[in-house]
Amino acid sequence: MMFRKQRKAKAAQQEKQAQLAPGVNVMTNFGLFGTVLAVDAEENKVVLELSPGTTATVHRQTISKITLPEDAETIVPDDASSLTGGIHAGHETVTETPEETLARLNKENEKDN
Repeated sequence: MMFRKQRKAKAAQQEKQAQLAPGVNVMTNFGLFGTVLAVDAEENKVVLELSPGTTATVHRQTISKITLPEDAETIVPDDASSLTGGIHAGHETVTETPEETLARLNKENEKDN
């Protein structure tokens, strides 16, 4: 059983290393997110761009996860309209009064506790 588990883990690690290429978004073991700029297989180093103009060189084995861009687009309102303006159910918008909003938020808060 143990050998099979080790083989699976090794295969998963090799697959992850094969996907490691410039332009891929990754996360390291210590929580840094970045985009791969270069991979040096001989010295086991990866150069990550953490933010525009900021790079870090890390060991290749510290890459713990390859993050994929989400297909769904997240809509973030630029005001508090999502709290008071209405509830978005699919593509329909249901309007509610401020009192109804407070009642709904209080009810949701009670579920969390």
